[in-house]
Amino acid sequence: MRRRQLMGGLAMASAGVSLHRPGLGAQVQPPRLPPRLKAGDEVGIVSPAGATFEPDRLDLVVDAVSALGFVPRVAPHALARYGYLAGTDAERAADLNAMFANPAIRALLPVRGDWGSARILPYLDYATIRANPKVLIGFSDISALLLGIHAQTGLVTFHGPHGITPWRGDQVELLRRVLMAGEALTYRNPLLGADQDRLMRDQGRILTLTAGQATGSLIGGNLSVISGIVGSPYLPDTTGAILFLEDVGEPPYRVDRMLTQLKLAGVLDGLAGFVFGQCTACGPGAGYGSLTLADILRDHIQPLGIPAYAGAWIGHVEPLWTLPIGLPVRIDASAGTIEMRSPAVL
Repeated sequence: MRRRQLMGGLAMASAGVSLHRPGLGAQVQPPRLPPRLKAGDEVGIVSPAGATFEPDRLDLVVDAVSALGFVPRVAPHALARYGYLAGTDAERAADLNAMFANPAIRALLPVRGDWGSARILPYLDYATIRANPKVLIGFSDISALLLGIHAQTGLVTFHGPHGITPWRGDQVELLRRVLMAGEALTYRNPLLGADQDRLMRDQGRILTLTAGQATGSLIGGNLSVISGIVGSPYLPDTTGAILFLEDVGEPPYRVDRMLTQLKLAGVLDGLAGFVFGQCTACGPGAGYGSLTLADILRDHIQPLGIPAYAGAWIGHVEPLWTLPIGLPVRIDASAGTIEMRSPAVL
């Protein structure tokens, strides 16, 4: 995801937000669990990032929310447009603030990602969000919201489907088990297609970088997005955390550059464990002598000496897992598993 916009220090200062030293992230907030969802709950449909240019895309999200057994409530600016953004920063932030303030709304579901979530972080009402914990779920560019809100409020957020993702049955099952049944799941890569009838696995293989098990709060999301909020108060402190990363459409040298940025900023210091998901369309292409993704991960992660593996089924893939940001998990870098240590909802 080729995003280069960074929130400027002057913009944060004008919004009354104190800056933290680069790499240290926000102060640790105690985890706050949202109430579990149940059939008939109202779900707010918001557009915090990219514009939805075709109205029928929004109709699809409304249909999906209804099919899940919830009542859809569309935010006023869901179809707004300011260039490639779904309205101005003020409009997009106002929709999220209103949804969190509305006691009838039990969850927020973004229509899509693209770019723009980081721009509204200084304009969110974190006191209201803290006082009204709700399910917030999404991935890709929505990582900025998931991490920023968790950093500022302690609310456990969810890396999972957003509105226009294909709502496959296996994806829906995971969401229901985590957000409605309150189960503590163990995630391992699924067997897909022909692999179900083969002696060996072709898709979804894992690469153990450093064997072992580790426990810590799960923090992570899209690598490009995370690298764009390094040094801000919207990246949680990663000390003692399990960091997971994923991306799409990035050549190896860009992945290398972003991981180097995290390393130089101190984000990788003090991690308990590391998981790299899928990096779709991130191969070296025809570039002679390019480092591979595996080379880059070995260079940056193996020297940390912590349990770490790559190839987890996290990213721009199907089915999307529903993973709790800020909740303690245990990873096994040899087995390629992520185990929730407790339910993520009340």
